[in-house]
Order: sequence, then C-alpha cells, then structure tokens
Amino acid sequence: MLLAADYPFLDVFWTMLVFFVWIAWFFILIRVFADVFRRHDISGFAKVLWLIFVIVLPFLGVFIYLVVNSKGMSERDIKQVTDQQQQFDTYVQSVATTGSATEIEKAKQLLDSGAISQSEFDAIKAKALA
Repeated sequence: MLLAADYPFLDVFWTMLVFFVWIAWFFILIRVFADVFRRHDISGFAKVLWLIFVIVLPFLGVFIYLVVNSKGMSERDIKQVTDQQQQFDTYVQSVATTGSATEIEKAKQLLDSGAISQSEFDAIKAKALA
C-alpha cells in the first residue's frame, strides 16, 4: 500500500502509455523485418542495407521504410492473402470432389451388386454432384 501512495495515477497512466507504445513499436519493427525478407523485387544487398539502416537508426529506419514502402507492403499483403485463399479453396474443392467420387463409386458397386435400383443410383449420383 505504501508503493501506491508514492506512485500517483498519472504516473501509472504515463507508464502504461509508454509501455504500450514500446510494444507497438516492436510489432512494427518485426513487421518491417518480415517485409524486407519476403520481398523479391530487391537484391540481397539492398535487403542487408535496409536491415542495417533499421538496426543502426531504429526509429528513423522503421519510419522511413514505412513511408517509402507502404504501398508495396500492402500489395504484398494482399497478394499473400489471396494466394492463401486460393490454396485453401483448391484444397477444399479437392477434398469435396474426392468425397463425391467415393460416394458415387460406392453407389455404383451397390448398383452392380443389385442392392439398389438404377433410379436410386441416379438419385445418389445427383445428390453427390450437387
């Protein structure tokens, strides 16, 4: 309780604000590092120069990188998200198609064995393809 009396509310608020900004800056720094490494439009030498600049002058380097490459960062993010969505859609489509083919194959075996009629097979096939 003695510590609370020696540390006023505005000091607590200020400490929390500084801590939040510090953590946010680290997130931005990590994002800049990740963007530098995933770029394919610059050489390895240019990547090293950007990283040295960001490490030597951290605040200035990060802010300059964000100003200079903000459009490219957003384009790379959009491309990455669309590529991931396309891969997911392709995977879901392949799994769904495989399930339908398996179901039709089982129905065909039942039709050949005489367990179901042709109309039942057609109904199962239409349902699987829908």
